[in-house]
Amino acid sequence: MIIQDFYCKFVNPVGLLADFVESIGMFHNPSNGPKEVVVLPDGRIDLFFVKSGHAPLQVMLIGLETEAEQRSIPPQMLVFAISFKPLAVEYLLKVSIAGFLNSATDLPDDFWGFTEADLMDFDVFYKKATEKITTLLPQETDGRKRMLFNLIYASKGEMSVKELSEMVSWSSRQINRYFNQQLGLSLKAYCDILRFRTSLEHIAQGKLFPELNFADQSHFIKEIRKFSGVVPKELSKNENDRFVLLSVLKQR
Repeated sequence: MIIQDFYCKFVNPVGLLADFVESIGMFHNPSNGPKEVVVLPDGRIDLFFVKSGHAPLQVMLIGLETEAEQRSIPPQMLVFAISFKPLAVEYLLKVSIAGFLNSATDLPDDFWGFTEADLMDFDVFYKKATEKITTLLPQETDGRKRMLFNLIYASKGEMSVKELSEMVSWSSRQINRYFNQQLGLSLKAYCDILRFRTSLEHIAQGKLFPELNFADQSHFIKEIRKFSGVVPKELSKNENDRFVLLSVLKQR
């Protein structure tokens, strides 16, 4: 998929991996100049393998975002990414990401056995990533947590904390402790991010009025501005394809 001299590709895994991984993908700035983009909150935890010029391979784990961030992607930069669902934090990554909300942490450049050679071809990277993750899949998971995240995703973040708590038989206090310890934010805050992300899909279709359970148009605009920095109309215009996530949604 080419977006104004910016190439990206994302593939959704199937089977057991789908509970833990949302997508495996890549993006590349093949031009001779930087690409200015705005990263929007999307509820995913990203593992980036970055190759830029003659610099050595860099691996970083990026925590959840709660606000829009302006970034500049250098010319010729190539990034392969594994985007995780929150359940993967505990069961695959086995590390809390609460300490780097809206930030990232560097990992060893040989993390999971990847090398620069694996970044030469997307199919090679995808195959190695899925094989590695498959070996890390847990034999058992907490049924409450799996059900909780299934409900959160199925409802697009629209179920209340009280409803979720009752349906999974897990107290809201314990759920919020889990979210804050593992992810660095509350369940309500995470649900709001997923609702925003779903709204992006509607905005990508030119729907500038709330399709979800916002109180009114004013509340909808306020929430969109909170997470994107702009009102729905400006977001929909997406000048220079700077909101890459929105550009991807428009081309689906």
